[in-house]
Amino acid sequence: MREVHQKLLSLYSALIVAERITYERIHGHVDSTDELIHLVLKDPWFTWLCPLLDLLVRIDQLLEDDAFDITSDNVQHLVSEVRTLTRPSIEGDGFERAYYEALNRAPDVVLAHFQVTRVLLAKAA
Repeated sequence: MREVHQKLLSLYSALIVAERITYERIHGHVDSTDELIHLVLKDPWFTWLCPLLDLLVRIDQLLEDDAFDITSDNVQHLVSEVRTLTRPSIEGDGFERAYYEALNRAPDVVLAHFQVTRVLLAKAA
């Protein structure tokens, strides 16, 4: 589960970078990391990333909470959520569509997506 979390976090980071670049083309330069964090958390432009952040937080809580037993069912459920969330769709709404578009414009997102997919395939084997 740690490897899934790591690869998913890399994907999230690549998506933020890709969205920042597009955002800056339209709205101008983002001056600082603090401003970027504020935008990611509050600006509607970045809202579509919330389901991925939510999933990352839940995986992180599972991995960090010593009182919580990491069961096979918990892991399978979260892996299933990762698989579902990282399925881009040109016909989709919200995350699926925005994810599809990010994959088409940002090579780093494609690479991070490949890494997540590779880890998920290893989990399935």
